[in-house]
Amino acid sequence: MIRLHHLNQSRSLRTLWLLEELGQPYEIISHQRDAKTHLAPDSLKAVHPLGKSPVIEMDGELYAESGAITELLIERFAPDSLRPAVDSADYGHYLQWINFAESSLMLPLLLELFTNKAGVGDNDFLKGYIAQEKHKLLSYLNDKVAGKSFIVGNKLSGADFMLSFDLIMLAKRGALEDYANIKQYALQLASLDSYQRTMRLEANHDKSI
Repeated sequence: MIRLHHLNQSRSLRTLWLLEELGQPYEIISHQRDAKTHLAPDSLKAVHPLGKSPVIEMDGELYAESGAITELLIERFAPDSLRPAVDSADYGHYLQWINFAESSLMLPLLLELFTNKAGVGDNDFLKGYIAQEKHKLLSYLNDKVAGKSFIVGNKLSGADFMLSFDLIMLAKRGALEDYANIKQYALQLASLDSYQRTMRLEANHDKSI
């Protein structure tokens, strides 16, 4: 059985949703953020040296990084349903969007979060860089999801699981009002039955709520 080390309000939501969609047996081991610092607890460091989530245990091995876990689980359990065929034109776009979520989009979002927490959100250079990068990336994505329910081939894939954490979070904050196509796309993902089940599980395991 797969064991998911799940941290509340984290990228682990991607993996939790994917496991719900796959329908494979799994167990959740819950870890809670520190109420004051909002950082991951020491219990995760006892699981994996990076002390981050998600981490899964499968076949006696530990795996970290949400993107790697997404690809691993799909290749193992749903290569024909949750990713395009390797020899198709869509496969390259699929890999691009899986990596876009972390390597491109997450950077300005994290910078914005950390600069605000550190009290330097009014730094002109950082403020300008964050605003410019967010607008560039979101405008690009807004064009790509126009008229689509899913990002690749208009069919649910690993790329949607990866993008979901960033975009649904932004939609809930009201930060997508200038990007109507992304907002519609994010709300469509959030309406899926497997995602709704995931959020009920998250609520049950999040002691900060």
